[in-house]
Amino acid sequence: MAEAKREEETLGWQVSRRGLLATLGLSAVAALAAPSALAQVVLSEDAKEHEGDVIVNVFLRGGMDGMSAVVPYAEDAYHRARPNLRLRKPGDASAGKEYQALDLDGFFGLNPAMASLLPLFKEGRMSLVHAVGSGDQTRSHFEAMNAMERGMYQMRGGLQTGWVARHLESTPRRNPTPLRAVALSATMPDSLRGATHATAMASLTDFRLADPSLRDMLVSLYGGGKDVMAQAGRETLEVLDKLGKLDVKMDPKAYPKSDLGRALQQVGTLIRSNVGLEVASLEMGGWDTHVGQGTVNGWLPSYLKDLADALAAFERDMGSEMKRITVIVQTEFGRRLNENTGLGTDHGRASAMFLMGGGVVGGKVFADWPGLEARQLDAVGDLKVTTDYRDVLADALTSRVKGSHPAAVFPEWSAKQRGFFKVA
Repeated sequence: MAEAKREEETLGWQVSRRGLLATLGLSAVAALAAPSALAQVVLSEDAKEHEGDVIVNVFLRGGMDGMSAVVPYAEDAYHRARPNLRLRKPGDASAGKEYQALDLDGFFGLNPAMASLLPLFKEGRMSLVHAVGSGDQTRSHFEAMNAMERGMYQMRGGLQTGWVARHLESTPRRNPTPLRAVALSATMPDSLRGATHATAMASLTDFRLADPSLRDMLVSLYGGGKDVMAQAGRETLEVLDKLGKLDVKMDPKAYPKSDLGRALQQVGTLIRSNVGLEVASLEMGGWDTHVGQGTVNGWLPSYLKDLADALAAFERDMGSEMKRITVIVQTEFGRRLNENTGLGTDHGRASAMFLMGGGVVGGKVFADWPGLEARQLDAVGDLKVTTDYRDVLADALTSRVKGSHPAAVFPEWSAKQRGFFKVA
């Protein structure tokens, strides 16, 4: 009893091993720093080494308007449906250049706000997928995101773990690290639900012990134990030690001064530092553009510019490292074809995805395009989904990560090989 009491009073803290973990969040372990810097860590057994690309998955929360990002300017129906929000065809003399889509392939054009990505597309370092999404008819953000991050058709029933978690579990490692998968967010995203060797943190710069002497306390509490909490404590120390050695100073000129820019810069730091990162999960909210969406100025163009500039900065910053990186940008659903009376767009179906990296089949817009005439839309008048999002994710795993098992990752879906990526 005396020994236990001394343990609880270490450094004047009334805390035991169990109490410490309870403070940090039971199934997770967190740094003893500010609450906003909470990081979550979960554990698993050892296995073999990773061979393949680092997957960087960026989720655009709110439903990105794919037809404003990747514009089907050759479709007359697009122009009729969006008299105020449309972008003009390239070379349209009736409008200034800032209102003209940037030509990609003679049919689709890139939003001018995303001009920083055009060289990547033209040079074959980026590709796009259009009319992509889920077969689920839901218009609920929560349901659509939940199902998509779990790799499901729809949220009801089915899989309880995330698609990234199942990928990690089906490709075990001999020397695993808590930084095998990292979510740069305050909480673990659903894609990592059930994952082992995964960490969620708001920022690398915040994940530090408030007092260095607390490390000695962690060692004394968890150094010799064999139970789950002791293992968790040692994993926390491992993360703290690894991150403590990193140079996480940010170059303010290299990336946009935005949450996504900072997150991508930190992902770059982890990749270059070879800490064992295999999957990075990022998010960017605010895409629910029901009113005042904007065409060349305003809400949506500012978000598209931030997204494009952050991605372009990451590609430029990583340089030759991009040959071992695959970036996948997705959203839960797109927007309606027709603009609404609030000069915005409401929840729709299909949207677009952005793919970057040395392994992409670049310079292409992959689209089994269904058309935008009334007879070609789905039952409620939206752009049809002709490519399932799981085909893109499964192709990335199959082509770019050796030993991956898409059937285990997406057990409810028989993925089709569409050739989005080169085989590593």
